[in-house]
Amino acid sequence: MIKTITPKAISHKKILLRVDFNVDLDDKGKILSDFRIRANLPTIEFLLKHQAEKIIIISHLGRPKGKDKKLSLLPIAKHLEQLLKQRVVFLQDCIGAQIKNEINIRKERIFVLENLRFYEEEENNDKKFAQQLAALADVYINDAFGVSHRLNASVAAITQFLPSYAGLLLTNEVNNLNRLIKNAISPFVVVLGGAKISTKLPLIDVFLEKADTILLGGGLANTIWKAWGFEIGKSLFEAEKISDAKNLGSRKAELVVPVDFLVASSFKSTKGKVKEIGDIRPKDIIVDVGPIATKAFCGLIKSAKTILWNGPMGYWENKAFRNSTIKIAQAIANNQGFTVVGGGETLTVIEELHLLNRYSFVSTGGGAMLEFLAKGELPALNFLKK
Repeated sequence: MIKTITPKAISHKKILLRVDFNVDLDDKGKILSDFRIRANLPTIEFLLKHQAEKIIIISHLGRPKGKDKKLSLLPIAKHLEQLLKQRVVFLQDCIGAQIKNEINIRKERIFVLENLRFYEEEENNDKKFAQQLAALADVYINDAFGVSHRLNASVAAITQFLPSYAGLLLTNEVNNLNRLIKNAISPFVVVLGGAKISTKLPLIDVFLEKADTILLGGGLANTIWKAWGFEIGKSLFEAEKISDAKNLGSRKAELVVPVDFLVASSFKSTKGKVKEIGDIRPKDIIVDVGPIATKAFCGLIKSAKTILWNGPMGYWENKAFRNSTIKIAQAIANNQGFTVVGGGETLTVIEELHLLNRYSFVSTGGGAMLEFLAKGELPALNFLKK
C-alpha cells in the first residue's frame, strides 16, 4: 500500500506538492480545460485545513525546449487563485536560494513555482535537481497521477530527500483503478478508441482475460481489419503492429470490431458515406464507426455492470465525424453501473458534451492510466509504498 497524507504528517510543515497541471493552452495562454487543476483542489484544501505552514506547488507544462515563456505556469497560478479564492504567489523559478528565501519571508501560504521542465534535469531524474527541490520543504506529496508512469526527478529521486506521501487525488486514482482491475462486476465491457493500437495493446492483452467484451473503434479497429486481410483504403493504421493484431486470439473476452464505417475522401470532408467492411475501396478513408456497429456497441454498453472507456470512436476533430463517439459517450453516461473514463481525447469529448459528472470516475491520467491498468502499478508509486 502507498502512504497517504495524514493531518499529523503535514501540520505546521512546509509541503512540496507535485501536481499535474499540464493543461492545454490556446495561443494567448488561456486555459482550455481546468479539469486537472480542479482535480487537485481536495488535496490543497486538506493541507490548508490541517494547518500546513506553506504549500509549494510544482508541476510541468508541455515540452519546452529551454525556458519557453509560452509554457510558463503563470496563467495556471492565476487560475488556481480564482478557484481557491485566496492569494497564490507565482515564483519565476523552481530551485535556488532566492526562491527558498522568498517562500520563507512571505506571509502567503500557497506558492506555484515555474515549469519544472525548464530544467532538463527534471526528465533525467537528476538527484542534485531533486535535492534542490527538496531543500524548499519539510514534506513531499505526490498528487500527480498523470506523471507517475515516468521516472522524473519530481516524482522519483525527490523521495530520497523528504518524507514522502500520496495526495488525495493520487490515492483516489489508485483505489478506483484497482477496483476496476480486481473487483469488476460482470458483464464488464471495455471500450477502446483513438488512433494508435500500439499504446492500447498491453491493455487489450490484460483485459482479454478480465473483461467480458472489448469494443474497438478508431484506428485500433482499422489495424485489426488490416491484419485480418480486409481492405481499409487510405485509413489510418499501424503497419508495424499488424503481426500483434493477428495474434489477438479468442480468450475470455469477446473482441468486437465494427462491421460498418463512415468513409470519406479526406479527413477535411464535411460528409461521409456508410459502407460495410467488405465494400471499402482503396481511395476511402474510414472516419467513424457506422450506425449498425454503433447501435450494437450501445446495446452491449446498456447491459454492462462495469465499463472502462478510453478513446474516441472516430475522427473527433471534425464535427462531421462525431456521431458514434457522441452516442457511445451518452450510452456510458446513462449506465447505472461502475463507469471509468480516461485519456486526453476522451476528456475533451466528455467536457464538450457536458458529461463530466455523469461517470463514476474520470481519471486525470492518459498514458499513466493505461499503464496502471495493464501492469497494476506505476514506477513512481513504488517510492510511496509503506
